[in-house]
Amino acid sequence: MKKLLLILSFILVSNIRAQIHQEVISFQSANPFSLSDIITDLDQQEKQSVFGNLSIPIDSLNPNKKYPLIIGVAGSMGWRKHHLDYIKMYQEEGFATFELNSFKSRGISSTVGSQDQVTTAAIILDSYRALETLAKHSNIDKDKVAITGWSLGGGVSLFSAWMPLKNIISKDLGFSAHLAFYPPCFFNPENLSFTKAPIHILIGEEDNWTPAAPCENFVNLLSENNNIGITIYPKSHHGFDSEEPVHRNENGYSFKNCLFDLTEEGDVLMNYLGIPMSNPILQKIGFLFCVDKGVSIGGNLEARKNSLLFAKNFMKLSLLNEENNL
Repeated sequence: MKKLLLILSFILVSNIRAQIHQEVISFQSANPFSLSDIITDLDQQEKQSVFGNLSIPIDSLNPNKKYPLIIGVAGSMGWRKHHLDYIKMYQEEGFATFELNSFKSRGISSTVGSQDQVTTAAIILDSYRALETLAKHSNIDKDKVAITGWSLGGGVSLFSAWMPLKNIISKDLGFSAHLAFYPPCFFNPENLSFTKAPIHILIGEEDNWTPAAPCENFVNLLSENNNIGITIYPKSHHGFDSEEPVHRNENGYSFKNCLFDLTEEGDVLMNYLGIPMSNPILQKIGFLFCVDKGVSIGGNLEARKNSLLFAKNFMKLSLLNEENNL
């Protein structure tokens, strides 16, 4: 009889955990082009309505339970299956998730080969505005919110930890962890002040879209004063965690020869000329000095398996303080 009750209890708990409540959350953001637009002129930016998809586990025994939240940010091609594989995994582990839709909110499907339609600055602002909105949700633990993203979204995850930006956007709220998949690291920040929250980069050894070497240098630069780390997967390209075969994308910008200075005011400077790339035309000119077109992208099954496991353990450690074998 006891065994039967135990089995029934297990089934009941499993069914409760399997249920997910979903809702669309909208909020007001803006359309800054550059990081400097946020740091020096945030109040004057064009307003923008943005939405995302919130998923919360249902606990019918405790309807007021607050959950740790993971905000996801897609790459330049928008939300892909392999991104959603992580989202599903997090939900199965009992996390609430939020799929930020910065592209769809602006009527854009992809920014590959045109990185000025929806910029890193705009999505960083979206991420913080989402955090501010979701922090008021009755089922979200505002002190346990992580951000993760891929490629362009990886850059958002990484630079949302940069204190000159955070201090302007939101002094009271911040992310508890930052997990960046193959982000653009080819920046030399004048101000090295980043959050004390855990930051980790996952990247492929053979990535020629957002190369690994600048990320390794970036981590070495920050590691003395910040909780930052990097994992480099051997024989892996951009998008190593997808299930697609490695193929060439002729429209993607290869930044393997780029390193841009980033001023404390948020200006990204052209190589050699030192002119801020503060609008789409100046950005295109700046890219001429170091950017090539044509990149490799595709999965590595071993790296994919390892990165899914790492991501799960990283979030459980960062948000739940559960020890694991990172």
